Amino acid sequence: MAFDFLVPVRDKVLAFSEFLPPQALGNSIHKHTKKKGLPVFANATVAIFGVLESRNAFEKKPEKLDLDSIRIQLYRLMSGNWNSTIIDIGDVEEGATVEDTYFVVKEIVAGLLEEKIIPIILGATQDITFPTYRAFDKIKDMINLVAIDSRFDFGEDDELISSHSYMSRIITDKPNNLYNFSNIGYQSYFNAQEEIDLMERLFFDAYRLGDIASNIQLAEPVLRNAHLVSLDARSIRASEMGLSSGFSPNGFNGREICAIARYAGISDNVSLFGIYEIDNSNLSFQLVAQIIWYFIEGLSYRIKEVPSSKSDDFTKFTVPTDSDELVFYKSHVTERWWVEVPSILPEHTKTNSPALLPCAEQDYLDACNQNIPERWFKAYKKGFN
Repeated sequence: MAFDFLVPVRDKVLAFSEFLPPQALGNSIHKHTKKKGLPVFANATVAIFGVLESRNAFEKKPEKLDLDSIRIQLYRLMSGNWNSTIIDIGDVEEGATVEDTYFVVKEIVAGLLEEKIIPIILGATQDITFPTYRAFDKIKDMINLVAIDSRFDFGEDDELISSHSYMSRIITDKPNNLYNFSNIGYQSYFNAQEEIDLMERLFFDAYRLGDIASNIQLAEPVLRNAHLVSLDARSIRASEMGLSSGFSPNGFNGREICAIARYAGISDNVSLFGIYEIDNSNLSFQLVAQIIWYFIEGLSYRIKEVPSSKSDDFTKFTVPTDSDELVFYKSHVTERWWVEVPSILPEHTKTNSPALLPCAEQDYLDACNQNIPERWFKAYKKGFN
């Protein structure tokens, strides 16, 4: 069984937890220990685990990711007013081959998903996103993947899978369960024009760092539609991560990346949250711990909403445009917006019923001004190609 490969939380972390105040998060997390084994999965909301695999790193790292220090920084944070049950199931170490590690990660994630537990993965390199994507194979037919990343990570055609090319593997690997890929925070000078053109041809969504940083709320509808979220820590500016050499002077600041993590937690579709390319520095450990904290806080605000004109909780807006008639819904509970898209997914073609795409109020205002929202257009084109 894949869970047998998990290494318990180390004794020094457990010893640190003994001296924490009662309100600290470390006292409410149920841990995998040598003495007691794995914690009980029943009623667990979130499962945290680390992955030490780094052999496919684009830039080889001189030392292993210090997961103990991340845990110490996380455990010392104060618990929020949550009803989440958090378990820490330990770490996956490097297998005999990289593929062995991928297999174990895939099986662990699939097992957690089957139990309706949300994995939070702390990984040395972002190529771990690939086995987590494959873990959905028997769970969900079509997956929406969101990467918070300065790069698209398509790589070269003949390049082996790495932290800079895992998306090519996801797009080409069979069975192809990827419905949509969205990037939040890309920086143009890190991406070849061919990659940007490929995003357009595949009707994928991409949001530049400057656009998101100037209006962080743009990320919310994108994350609301995601099933899997992969966060590359190198999307965060170097000054926030301890001035590490592998990081860029431009990127998200701490407040922005925590807000994005909170949006991911609030999304009632997000079933997995991974943080990768973490660097070994005290600032990095603190910020990663706070990102996890905000994601878990977001979970406590989740509300399952299905817009309908028959519900008093929603208002329906019909906007005639030159080419199409767009139908929007606004929730009176959360003030979130959706727009109908005909035949956005294959199962909708049988009944010809429209699907609902999360959007922002600005999309509605743009439609009123006869400007078709770009995300709606891409989803529409994808549904008919």
